[in-house]
Amino acid sequence: MLKVVSTSWPLLLGVMLLMVGNGIQGSLLGIRGGLEGFTTFEISVVMSAYFAPSMIRKVGHVRVFAALGSLISAILVVYPVAPDWIVWSLLRVLIGFSFSGIYITAESWLNNVATNETRGQALSAYMIVQMLGIIASQALLNVAEPTGFVLFVIPSVLVSLAFMPLLLAPTPAPTFDQTQPLSFRALFRISPLGCAGMLLTGGVFSAMFGMAAVWGQMKGLAVRDISLFIGALYVGGLVLQYPIGWVSDRMDRRKLIMGLSVLAAVVMAVATIPGLPFAAFLVVALLLGGITNPVYALLIAYTNDFLDKQDMAAASAGMIFLNGFGAIFGPLVTGWIMGRVGPSGFFLFIAILYVLLAGYAIYRMTRRAAPAGTGQAAFVVPTASPVAQTAAIEGQKGR
Repeated sequence: MLKVVSTSWPLLLGVMLLMVGNGIQGSLLGIRGGLEGFTTFEISVVMSAYFAPSMIRKVGHVRVFAALGSLISAILVVYPVAPDWIVWSLLRVLIGFSFSGIYITAESWLNNVATNETRGQALSAYMIVQMLGIIASQALLNVAEPTGFVLFVIPSVLVSLAFMPLLLAPTPAPTFDQTQPLSFRALFRISPLGCAGMLLTGGVFSAMFGMAAVWGQMKGLAVRDISLFIGALYVGGLVLQYPIGWVSDRMDRRKLIMGLSVLAAVVMAVATIPGLPFAAFLVVALLLGGITNPVYALLIAYTNDFLDKQDMAAASAGMIFLNGFGAIFGPLVTGWIMGRVGPSGFFLFIAILYVLLAGYAIYRMTRRAAPAGTGQAAFVVPTASPVAQTAAIEGQKGR
């Protein structure tokens, strides 16, 4: 790990600054949208617009790297100038496209630097700095009032600074190899649970990170408490990622997916109990984040159990498309439910998705046996953007 950090620190530092900027704008829009008088539905449309570009598998060459960064920085300072939910939705589409390109470029760059022996360590370090960046972004929400311009200027500056270490890193420019994706029909035949699970977890991810601030706003929480809740989602994912991955290498992954889904559904049901103290919601956030991030990785690893290594990149592209497709509808459905039943609709929607995932995992266990050598495929570490997983998986083709 230390060797990877010592050779890739410019890239890792740049990624962390990017995630600080990205994390604060996601939370800030949910808060500012409420202050601007947007309805829950309008805010949900704004938040879902970011995830539409996560279906894009390739977004160009490294020569557009700096252009995408400049576009992100500019969009961040346009938000407070045009507080209209339609304008914000369009801006979120643009910024989502740009971040997707940045993630893919950065991860391809990292895979270029890493060797087969250090690639796992490199991706682990990459995931850790992403989590740290997003956690730090929630603290920045408290440095100024969300009604002003300062909280929009800060992420714009951080994103601009992020490209200094990235562009000056003494590493070769990444290349984008073309891969032929599997058809969705073929992919579903290979792993029905993987396909269905990625669609459902896309909804969970986008609801979690797109509507958490909206939930806090509806609950009447202070900005400080909202940032703590969102930060807890990421801390949970950071802490429980590897313990769950270690367990998954020693048992039928479907049983673990089912068990974690049941646990998540129970935790979400508890969160809907009226009168819970804020400390209880922090525990809920820790568990939700700690379950959702590993479940995403478990679904990738389970699908890889049925694949030859040369097919993993093509399969991953299709699964990421499904995850992105589910992510588009997550905030929309969550916003609709919250508009009908109140803030508890946030947890109710996620509970429903996990019940569906647990039920389908149980069904699939009755249809075929666990793959031979279960647990032998590498446990894949997810990144902050499911789209970026394409580049990470492609790095395994040479193994």
